[in-house]
Amino acid sequence: MCECGGHSGSSNSVSQSLDELEFERGLWYAAQYGDIDRTSHLLDKGFCVDKRDAAGYTALHYAARNGHLNVCRLLLDKGACVDAVTHQGKATPLHRAATVGKFEIVKFLIERRANCRLKDADDKTALHRAAANKHFDVCEYLLKMEPSLKNEVDIHNKRPVDYVQTTELLTLLD
Repeated sequence: MCECGGHSGSSNSVSQSLDELEFERGLWYAAQYGDIDRTSHLLDKGFCVDKRDAAGYTALHYAARNGHLNVCRLLLDKGACVDAVTHQGKATPLHRAATVGKFEIVKFLIERRANCRLKDADDKTALHRAAANKHFDVCEYLLKMEPSLKNEVDIHNKRPVDYVQTTELLTLLD
């Protein structure tokens, strides 16, 4: 069994260089750039599917944010935690994908049982993140899957509708 906990680096430049080197050699880099062959190779070599980088991101966070469906599928098939949260921001892979409007990834993560009700450190759901960035297709899908999300409030007591000015989305969220 692999140890998947995060590590804490010191703040000196040598440690940062080592963190960068570890990132580039690790699963995170391959996932970020959609390198399915390298991702598969590293997993076969025993890299932990849920190992976290210095910021607490897993390979699934990187693959989801960058829209690499094939890598997301591989990671989840190998046992990655679909609802892994980062250390500081408490963001899930679903939050990351919704923020940048990766509709196919959002849909896939929900199909793989991602919890769309989870909130990040700002008490924002994936719907808040999608609405704030005007990703209407993602908003519509999330609301279809979980209609009550439109009533969730964040740390500023704002609902997703409070982050948009577009009438198209206002009618959807209100």
